[in-house]
Amino acid sequence: LLLRQTHHWAANVFIAAIALHLLRVFFTGAFRRPRDLTYYVGVTMLALALLEGFLGYSLLDDLLSGMGLAIAYSIVLSVPFVGGNLGLLLWGGEYPGAADFLSRVYIAHVLLLPLAIGGLIGLHLLLVALTKHSQFPGRRRTERNVVGTPLWPGYALRALGLACSVAAVLFTLGGLVQINPIWLWGPYQTWLSTNGAQPDWYVGWLIGALRLMPAWEPALGGHTLAGNAFFGGLLFPLLVFGFLYLWPTLERRITGDRSFHHLLDRPRDAPLRTATGLALFTCIALVLLAGSADRVFVEVGIPYTWQVWIYRVAVLALPPLAFLLARRICRELAEHELHPLRGWDSSPRRGRPPGFDS
Repeated sequence: LLLRQTHHWAANVFIAAIALHLLRVFFTGAFRRPRDLTYYVGVTMLALALLEGFLGYSLLDDLLSGMGLAIAYSIVLSVPFVGGNLGLLLWGGEYPGAADFLSRVYIAHVLLLPLAIGGLIGLHLLLVALTKHSQFPGRRRTERNVVGTPLWPGYALRALGLACSVAAVLFTLGGLVQINPIWLWGPYQTWLSTNGAQPDWYVGWLIGALRLMPAWEPALGGHTLAGNAFFGGLLFPLLVFGFLYLWPTLERRITGDRSFHHLLDRPRDAPLRTATGLALFTCIALVLLAGSADRVFVEVGIPYTWQVWIYRVAVLALPPLAFLLARRICRELAEHELHPLRGWDSSPRRGRPPGFDS
């Protein structure tokens, strides 16, 4: 039980660490040349980590994982034109699938995806070693050099100490904080499905997108082109990751800045990037909160339909508002060099690539 719960906590922390690292890289401009390939590897690692986590808690075959696989099966079937064939290929038949379906999930979880993620981690670290760490402006730091700590003994010993500390925290959580008590959920039976069941947090934004999507299924000539589950369960995450992959190219086109960068931006120095990223993050956060609507109904009593409509309006209204507000704040901070926590800062303004003031 200690190892199982520690493993489960580690999966949650693993994905959270990647997501937080991605936010830091995005808002400071660390994805710019010569580190754009490193950024693409990191985004791919996040996508595979999400899939790895989902397959991991689907293996338990308890009530929660069975409901998750049923939802995944519906999403696969909703894919235009090829959904039925794709579901048959993956599940080996109608849900719950062939007898060896969970064996396929097991091999993907313990072998195929770990090999892919391990290879990406190795490539990621190799690229970091080749291009060096990006750095904030400081003494002797320019766009032409990298001033930092050597790999040995500096970063190596730091990484070893951090690894031991993280392992200690994870084992403490695994031993003292209960997570996913499958003995309470019981084995998966369709008729036992209930409200209030929640997946791990990193899948919550996909559940929220499914719940917020209106009951719309485009049809042509009496044939459904795409099932309702396709838009929230597949199209929405594809758009999010598509944006993450395309942003370095879009930023180069908008700013015309194609040069190499070793210095990081403060978020205020790139109002357009910061505002765009905050708008996207606001949208994802709202969708994630919408994924807990049934939990809120069970615990607090707020009607489920009320929550859905509130979140639908918020998803349309708040991201543009966040964009405008963030861009305005960045411009004000950059113009006056005011630090929100330290008062006035008399340091000179750094030059910014053209286009970021727009």
